[in-house]
Amino acid sequence: MAELHITLLSAGLAALINLWLSMRCGKARQAAKVAHGDGGDVALGRHMRAHANFAEYTPIALVLILVLELSGQAGWLLGSTALVFLLGRVLHAIGMQDEKPALPRMLGMMTTMLPYLIWIVWAALVAFEVV
Repeated sequence: MAELHITLLSAGLAALINLWLSMRCGKARQAAKVAHGDGGDVALGRHMRAHANFAEYTPIALVLILVLELSGQAGWLLGSTALVFLLGRVLHAIGMQDEKPALPRMLGMMTTMLPYLIWIVWAALVAFEVV
């Protein structure tokens, strides 16, 4: 059986980040006294959007990490890009709380998109047996 150290660590860290984002939403929900939706509360809406954005990108990222690792592509590049991606998701969530586009949000998106693009190209190269 394959040892999926990078995938396991990535999934565990992603779950931890997801829990943190969920707790931030819950705290903002309590502060705004809103049971459902965002109730028009701007801060709660931002927390919810940051959490949703994480949920939009992370599952496909984890699938890409998994299939690359299963295809024997584990190593420093896969591990480091996974770490950069997850750091990017944290930076993006922090940056989402600002009124206007902020540096953490911009860096978060850059450090999300770069590994994502690397994995997409890498997966295609593996599929066509180029690497």
